[in-house]
Amino acid sequence: MKKELIELRVNGRSHELAIQPSQLLLDVLRQDLQMTGSKRGCDDSSCGACTVLVDGTPMLSCTMLAASCEGQEITTVEGVSEHGSLAAIQKAYGDWGGSQCGYCTPGFMMTVKHLLAQNPNPSEEEIRSGLSSNLCRCTGYSQMYQAIKAAIEAEQKAVPTTR
Repeated sequence: MKKELIELRVNGRSHELAIQPSQLLLDVLRQDLQMTGSKRGCDDSSCGACTVLVDGTPMLSCTMLAASCEGQEITTVEGVSEHGSLAAIQKAYGDWGGSQCGYCTPGFMMTVKHLLAQNPNPSEEEIRSGLSSNLCRCTGYSQMYQAIKAAIEAEQKAVPTTR
């Protein structure tokens, strides 16, 4: 099968790639770009482990053609850190034990990043609803919710208030 040349913008950097037209975004990220944070969990869009942001919107990379993302900004879990430091949500997940095996964590991180961009101070019900598209087979979710609340508090303390 003939490959096509595309340009993907991932985590603020452009990448020119020769790919098969049928290649999934998840495979291009993991195999061609060596960004292995996003995970293959189900291949049927039911678990959310492969979630990335495409132009700021959570998308399941296991069901998207890579070529369909040309001209859009893709953010993976590798792009969440801020200037080489852990983002508040990453630190909080570690501090509060927000993950067990860690397999689903990248997908949750991306979904939380989107949720907090839309609503910087969500209620617990809004957090639960926002994360309903992601599945974890290890935890009871309570540590995740605690981590998210801690990240929200850390973000609010970091933002200077104006009078």
